[in-house]
Amino acid sequence: MNEEVPSESAAAVVVEDAVSVVEPARAGDALGDAQAESARLKDQLLRAAAELDNVRKRGRREAEDARRAGREEIIRDLLPVFDNLERAIGSAAKAEDVKALADGLAMVQRQFSDTLGKVGITRVPGVGSPFDPAMHEAIQQVVSAEHAPGTIVNEVQPGYMQGDRLVRPAMVVVTTAPPVSS
Repeated sequence: MNEEVPSESAAAVVVEDAVSVVEPARAGDALGDAQAESARLKDQLLRAAAELDNVRKRGRREAEDARRAGREEIIRDLLPVFDNLERAIGSAAKAEDVKALADGLAMVQRQFSDTLGKVGITRVPGVGSPFDPAMHEAIQQVVSAEHAPGTIVNEVQPGYMQGDRLVRPAMVVVTTAPPVSS
């Protein structure tokens, strides 16, 4: 039995060949693993982006639904005022008593003011209050010794606020001090 034992150098060649075969396989596995991980992360990113888009769309839809519901509530509150105004106009065509007509219109105006107050809309302070450029629009100035300068003496168009937010400024006439004579 004359078996040939490989020499050390032959064994080293065999080991090196085995390593060179295994290392590319490991490199291929690592590349495949990295590509699989990349594909998984890309899929996860696309799903997250789609979910974010859905959340945005749902948010817009819910905000529009809330605005619509708010408008409908205000309209429901204002319809009785409109009904009473129509009745007042119908009565005005037949009325001979102007005082009764004026009283009826005053009642409708009070109802309208109450309804605006119920939905959070208040009137901007007018005649007698100091001018505030954040709430008033001065359309005229008049000289007055009776009132302090900057006092509102006439309201041409009322202003309104919703909470602390200005809806429309009041158009007012404001006093100025009389000129100083020398």
